[in-house]
Amino acid sequence: MIERKEPLIELKGVSKSFGSTVVLHKVDLTIYKGEALVIIGPSGTGKSTILRIVAGLLDADEGEVYIKGQRRRGMIEDKQDPIGIGMVFQQAALFDSLTVGENVGFILYQHSALPQKRIEALVDRKLEMVGLEGTRDRYPAQLSGGMRKRVSFARAIMSNPDDPQMNPELILYDEPTAGLDPIASTVIEDLVRHLQRTADSCSTYVMVSHQESTIRRTADRVVFLSEGKVQWQESVDLLDTTDNPWVRQFFSASTEGPIHIIN
Repeated sequence: MIERKEPLIELKGVSKSFGSTVVLHKVDLTIYKGEALVIIGPSGTGKSTILRIVAGLLDADEGEVYIKGQRRRGMIEDKQDPIGIGMVFQQAALFDSLTVGENVGFILYQHSALPQKRIEALVDRKLEMVGLEGTRDRYPAQLSGGMRKRVSFARAIMSNPDDPQMNPELILYDEPTAGLDPIASTVIEDLVRHLQRTADSCSTYVMVSHQESTIRRTADRVVFLSEGKVQWQESVDLLDTTDNPWVRQFFSASTEGPIHIIN
């Protein structure tokens, strides 16, 4: 059994539709402080939607979202959350016209009164943490895909020593190893775990992934989402022994089972 710790985020009866398509249907999900949670399941079943709702970038149609016990009403721009939440998007989502340093320090340049030299020092520290020393003055186009992903990691863990409210306690990863070769994927997987241990207060993360190696190497707990509902959730150690038909079909790549095949 998984040791339950302090709830950091709670989704209660959360539903979301886009037009006539129901993506999430009364989902209950708790994210515990200090855990590594990976959400898996077929494409188009609402995994990234959950990340965006947790991040406050998308509002649920129904249900409640609690951040450290406080109910969030509306999206993130409507009210400050009691914790900072960082997000790493699937395609890195860097600003091409800004340098690496300007991308990583973006939130400090926009929302702090810190002098430029101090921001640059903080940026250099984050870049060192992700193994990108000396890249502050480069542009995203000058980097490989794996390096751009690491820049986005550095941006997500950026903190303001003068304003603890801005410091992320939760990192959300949307397919961080998508499109990378196996070696680059391993580098990213190791980095995710390394940042969980060393990146100030960022000890909790939620990841969406389809890649089996990433799931097995980065998850403490796995949630299987399909047809807008949580079909299974347990320790990653139980992936190979569970008799849950959704999980068995997903990892065997079988066309037979409860997962509907989209032609």
